[in-house]
Amino acid sequence: MILVAGSSNLDFVVRAHHIPAPGETVLGRDFKTFPGGKGANQAVACARAGGAPTTLLTAMGADAFATPIENSLREAAVALNIVRINDQPTGTAFICVSEDAENAITVAPGANLCLLEQHLPSLQDVSHLLMQLEIPLTTVIAYAKAARQQGVTTVLNAAPIQQLPAELLEWIDVLVVNEGELASLSGHSGSIAECLERIAVPTVVVTLGHRGSCARTQGTFLVQPACAITPVDTTAAGDTFCGSLVAALSTGTNMPQALSLAGAAGALACTRLGAQSSIPHQAEVAAFLAQQPAKTAAAMDALGAYCGLPAGTYS
Repeated sequence: MILVAGSSNLDFVVRAHHIPAPGETVLGRDFKTFPGGKGANQAVACARAGGAPTTLLTAMGADAFATPIENSLREAAVALNIVRINDQPTGTAFICVSEDAENAITVAPGANLCLLEQHLPSLQDVSHLLMQLEIPLTTVIAYAKAARQQGVTTVLNAAPIQQLPAELLEWIDVLVVNEGELASLSGHSGSIAECLERIAVPTVVVTLGHRGSCARTQGTFLVQPACAITPVDTTAAGDTFCGSLVAALSTGTNMPQALSLAGAAGALACTRLGAQSSIPHQAEVAAFLAQQPAKTAAAMDALGAYCGLPAGTYS
């Protein structure tokens, strides 16, 4: 079983021609609310896109914002372990999505900041613990330490980015970041390959948007070119990737195939609006992957070169 410990938010989404610059007012178009939050999104991806038994440990307020999030999680067959915080609102996120599918997000954490060390349940039967950084950092550290000490594989998606103490990285088995997060954590302005080498975690995966992904694991580098799509909304694409990756790894899938499955799921999520509403089902991911052309040497080499990897040093 996968335990996801993380945030739950209700997303308030406005579509507009472009994302406002500082001081600018933009006239938006349609407005909708969607269940979201990195923890909840990744739990849905584990269960729906990855088909893995999944429990979400999260904190929510005793308010109406919690209801649609809980309904969405149950619909995705995610088991719930909710810490109810009566004097804090459920987390919210305010999202502007532009016509070219980019987004700008502001999060009001609310109850998410009340998920504490003592709320961690028994880890018996848990194979993987997946976390993000929308809950207190002290909680993330405590959970990672407890999981590692009990033989649970610990996975951290270091988003939204912040400085991470070395004591946390010591307890992490798999770190998932995007390019900006990788540069920040490594403290290096060089190539992706050089940045990956500077992070003291056994496996580091970096998502590269429309290019695909790259990983350093067990001393080797892997590159996975992206699937070609026409994006509509990139919200939760990274969360879908993370959840699908961990779901695949939890079943014993090797890392190259897990990267392929996660990339396909994340790509499909970009073709739909919303966060959890955009996450595909496992059968959809399989069908989409079956339609993709085989990876070419040219595509692999182009991605390898982008990452700063010499030819022949990756697979």
